[in-house]
Amino acid sequence: MPPSIQDWLPEDHQARSVVEAVDQLDLSVPTRQYTGHGSRAHHPAVLLSLLIYGYAAGVFSSRKIERATHDSIATFRCRFLPQVEARFVQVLLLAPEMSLFKLGRIALDSTKVKANASKHKALSYAHAKKIEAQLKE
Repeated sequence: MPPSIQDWLPEDHQARSVVEAVDQLDLSVPTRQYTGHGSRAHHPAVLLSLLIYGYAAGVFSSRKIERATHDSIATFRCRFLPQVEARFVQVLLLAPEMSLFKLGRIALDSTKVKANASKHKALSYAHAKKIEAQLKE
């Protein structure tokens, strides 16, 4: 038998905290949507735990998380985004109460990036539509 994942992580590892928090959530909506057809699906709790742990570790790209885990995390996130968002907030609310892990910086995809864009090179939506119409002609 392969070694247990429990043997690989220290008792105080953040991944354990995330899994414990997710185990307390109601995941009935995504669980019911798995019909059992096709290849064997991963349980929504596993995929949600991977997403939340990835976010907590500073990895926000589902493709990077998927490459690291070889799972269909991007598909799961797209399919259940409203439930993921709601459960993510619930985990954040449970975290201090459970004293399992401390929260640091939290970002909700509003990254500001400095750009070297001239206002003379930028297009308004109306001007872009005009150019598109010209190209179609």
